[in-house]
Amino acid sequence: MGMTRATPRRAASTGGRATPPSLRESLPQRFARAAYSSLLRLGLPAYLLRVLWRGRAEPLYRAALGERVGFYRGAPPLAPGALWIHAVSLGETRAAAPLIDALRERLPGVRLLLTHGTATGRAAGASLLRDGDAQAWLPFDTPGAVRRFVRRFRPAAGVLLETEVWPNLIAEATRLGVPMLLVNARLSERSRRRGRRVDALLRPAFARLAHVAAQTGTDAERLLEVGARCVEVLGNLKFDLTPDAATMARGRAWRGAVGERRVVLAAVTREGEEARLLASWQRVAAPPLLVIVPRHPQRFDAVADLVVEAGFTLARRSRWDDAPSAADGAADVWLGDSMMEMPAWYVLADVALLGGSFAPLGGQNLIEAAACGCPLVVGPHTFNFEDAAERAIEAGAAARVPDIDAAVERALAWLEPGAADARRDRAARAFAFASAHRGAAASTAERIAQVLAGRADEHGG
Repeated sequence: MGMTRATPRRAASTGGRATPPSLRESLPQRFARAAYSSLLRLGLPAYLLRVLWRGRAEPLYRAALGERVGFYRGAPPLAPGALWIHAVSLGETRAAAPLIDALRERLPGVRLLLTHGTATGRAAGASLLRDGDAQAWLPFDTPGAVRRFVRRFRPAAGVLLETEVWPNLIAEATRLGVPMLLVNARLSERSRRRGRRVDALLRPAFARLAHVAAQTGTDAERLLEVGARCVEVLGNLKFDLTPDAATMARGRAWRGAVGERRVVLAAVTREGEEARLLASWQRVAAPPLLVIVPRHPQRFDAVADLVVEAGFTLARRSRWDDAPSAADGAADVWLGDSMMEMPAWYVLADVALLGGSFAPLGGQNLIEAAACGCPLVVGPHTFNFEDAAERAIEAGAAARVPDIDAAVERALAWLEPGAADARRDRAARAFAFASAHRGAAASTAERIAQVLAGRADEHGG
């Protein structure tokens, strides 16, 4: 996949393992973390109330509430020495799947502790567990909570995915001799600018990381600038995801209810995007089937109301079993109010509009769509996935437009009867793009194994 093995200014290392950074903080840095911890303690009641509120729509949020503050009395027993992987939400948990497969191949018998922050992440993570593994909530980043967490589980190493840099968690883990890695790491220019405001807080956290596996060279340079010491580019784990074959087959079966209609998918949309999309869709004469799949399940009902208020007939995925009825197939809009079925929606669609990219939210992961052979139209805001978005555009797998109105216009142009050959070519380019950048999982698993081996050497095997 053309990986960059190292970046300029990489810290000296032996066998891929960085020299452990000093745990001492300067006086301004100690003051910054103390102030941060005080603010978190004050905000703890509001955090717990928010968890309970989200539990109204997603009951799993309310499960094992004590774990949110570092009490794990009801957690499954797990002997010290497991490999801890933190995947905060659904996207990170799905990215962890190929990494976990690679780790099991590289380290037979490895025991895992998976932690999460969201209900969707925890639900998806349950399918990745084997006998001897465990799952828990990662606690709120107060000093006492993270201290209880690390002492309870005593992992051999901690692996954080993407952007999950928590100052107290990393400080406590490294103080207790648990090496911390950040993998599939990304740092947008926007996040770097914001991070400068709290540099005294974040710089020590980045410096304590034993190893950082960045997605791109640009990410690596930014991570070095904010204090990370041992950084290399290993690519994006999401390219190693293989869409579930059974789920893709489900999407192909749904085409039977659609008939000859073309399908436009609004994928993983965010608040505000659906209303603008529906307003634009009202101006389309003889529109194709529109499918909307919101990013957050707690918004399913609200989006359904928007569709009906806009004057469209609606069919909801949650209302049918394996396949939609003929009446569902005749509806103006389908609502994808289910979980873990994105490959089915991408296979069903002729073209997808990428949610999160039409508002200043940074966009969503487009690699899964490409892996399903679904061409994409993206908006102006893809800073969370800027490298993947630019590469997809260069490969002809995606096109960028300035707003939702332009996205609808572009999608409809791609669905013109005379554009069938071009549409097939874009689908082939999307699949080829997704296939060309695999390999990050095996390389990242190798780095993690090297860190674990180094720790075992320090402790006499």
